[in-house]
Amino acid sequence: MTVSNRRQNYLSVVATTVIALSGLVAAFPAVAVSAEPAAGDAASSDAYDETLRPQFHFTARRNWLNDPNGLVFFDGQYHLFFQHNPSGIEWGNMTWGHAVSDDLVHWRQLDNAILPDKLGTIFSGSAVVDWKNTAGFQTGNDPALVAMYTAAGGTSPDSQGVRFTQCLATSNDRGQTWTKYDGNPVVPHIAGDNRDPKVVWHEPTQRWVMALYLDKNDFALFNSPDLKKWERIDDLTVPGSIECPDFFELPVVGKSGESKWIFWTANGVYLVGEFDGRDFKPEGEPQRFEHGGNSFAAQTYSDIPAKDGRRIQIAWMRGGKYPGMPFNQQMAFPTTLTLQAADEGYRLHSLPVTEIESLRGTPMTWSGDLSDTENPLGKLDGETYELSLTVEPATAKQVVLDVRGAKLSYDVATQELSFGGSKARAPLVDGKLTLRVLVDRSSVEAYANDGSVTLSNCFEPATSKPAYRLSGVGAKVEELTVWPLKSSWRKASK
Repeated sequence: MTVSNRRQNYLSVVATTVIALSGLVAAFPAVAVSAEPAAGDAASSDAYDETLRPQFHFTARRNWLNDPNGLVFFDGQYHLFFQHNPSGIEWGNMTWGHAVSDDLVHWRQLDNAILPDKLGTIFSGSAVVDWKNTAGFQTGNDPALVAMYTAAGGTSPDSQGVRFTQCLATSNDRGQTWTKYDGNPVVPHIAGDNRDPKVVWHEPTQRWVMALYLDKNDFALFNSPDLKKWERIDDLTVPGSIECPDFFELPVVGKSGESKWIFWTANGVYLVGEFDGRDFKPEGEPQRFEHGGNSFAAQTYSDIPAKDGRRIQIAWMRGGKYPGMPFNQQMAFPTTLTLQAADEGYRLHSLPVTEIESLRGTPMTWSGDLSDTENPLGKLDGETYELSLTVEPATAKQVVLDVRGAKLSYDVATQELSFGGSKARAPLVDGKLTLRVLVDRSSVEAYANDGSVTLSNCFEPATSKPAYRLSGVGAKVEELTVWPLKSSWRKASK
């Protein structure tokens, strides 16, 4: 959960991350915004078409949004809870907002799910389906959904003098309404501003396992038979990381029967290792996954059906600028994570979920040699696209994709991909670079070499022409496909 400017110790921790709240507040001019309307109200046909409103990324109808919370799939619906200020354009008054989707593309915002109380405002956490009714919350034929969240004591007038603790809320109507557990908090204060519980089920030991951020670079694992009574089972330090842990198992691509556990942190630093239900044993050094300047606090979905089998992740694209808009901040587009064996060890890969294809229009294709006079993207003038590119740099020094004034560049000598201040090494494979790029009104998400390198960045679009350009004299484009993308809000607003 991101910073409260009421707590100096919390500020000092978050200052070590890429961006501090003070920078965010300075970046977003105040906008006169009233409290959001009842979330059940249907949006009008143009309600999600303001100038800078992302057209296929989730944004709150109004006001502030940050970390994705409680990502859980149940009965055909993907639930997306999120850190939300229902009554202001800036961070504060943290509440769990709520949206649902049938396809990870078209979202419908519902009433806010979990509101502040005397234990504090509602910081980040996770949600699960209690299939075996281990907590005893089920009241009907369907299993209960259980959310575990941080009550951020001291961040509201009603919670002054209270420390950060971990609490439960339950739903017996498919996630539509939520009731806080009378026995809260279920995990008392441990250290610092401990927060952001991520809960998963460990089938071999028939226990729930919780990853929790403690302080600085320190985290802990807990287990429980019933989501109410928790035992601390393991501690770990992840250098260069902070808050919002995720913990999950992934099969190794191409190696039947082999899987590893991933311990993930908010700024995209992760560990790969073994977990026996009590001890997590990392294999190798921490790795950085996301290299963009605007990806933070990613979380993966719980309870994706086995027949689907994907590990689906959503991040907050923090730090974007949306002056004059009734909303502030956006989510990244959902991706599928895979774990692949490489010469240097196990590495995560990420690509957009296949549901993006539902938004595609008629594609444009091109191949050939790039020159001073050739710009295969010169006729593009829209705001939302998906691009697929395979290019052999050959004698080119750089290959550059210009997107409405922003540049995604590949330096052939250093084999680095960069966007703004973000940079990542992306070695050529058989002499070629492959890219998938999603372009929304003010964001670019790039996935290089089968998603082994990702950069997620926000930008301020320019009005210069041509709006798009692919350049790199001497480079050979083996394949370029560009799909215009329809707005995902049209279906949701009907």
